[in-house]
Amino acid sequence: MGLTSERLREGLDAVAAREPRVAAALARVGYPEPRLRDRGYKTLLRTILGQQVSFKAADAIWRKLEAAVGDVDDPAALLALSGEALRGVGLSRQKMAYARSLAADTASGALDFDALPADDEDAIGLLTRVKGIGRWSAEIYLLFAEGRPDIWPAGDLAVQIETGRIMGLPDKPNERATRGLAEAWRPYRGAVAVFMWHHYSTPAI
Repeated sequence: MGLTSERLREGLDAVAAREPRVAAALARVGYPEPRLRDRGYKTLLRTILGQQVSFKAADAIWRKLEAAVGDVDDPAALLALSGEALRGVGLSRQKMAYARSLAADTASGALDFDALPADDEDAIGLLTRVKGIGRWSAEIYLLFAEGRPDIWPAGDLAVQIETGRIMGLPDKPNERATRGLAEAWRPYRGAVAVFMWHHYSTPAI
């Protein structure tokens, strides 16, 4: 059912009860809105296309791909497109390879989105076997498309910045330090991650 508004509130209230600095930040900017995505190939494909480009650029590429593919939910439809057609929608050679790898793994059944391991680390390990899917992309997928409650994308820049800011650190913590700081927030780290993005985008008053 994903990280609904109710589940976000429950998780954040539990963490705020343990950590006064999170409680203060929550009082300052309020609860975040849910970020829910559909489970499956389409969402992970869009994650790949959005890597290292602005949201606006990623959206433009996605719209062109939808027009070219016809049925963007069908991995076989993408595999049927020529390299020239994929270049025409704005895919680099690298992203073309990544998209085809994901489509091939999905079409063959090597990657079954309805049967990902229940253990988060095992699921991340399976997803990162796909060419072009790193730990961050796998975590983002599991957090937003599956609503797993304890996913903590510590490699995300905004999560690092806001963790440091909320915890009163003089400098932005690196990925390892960000992961360590959140250990005390288990099993609600997913809700805290969504809150970190919310805090990052809320202007200081």
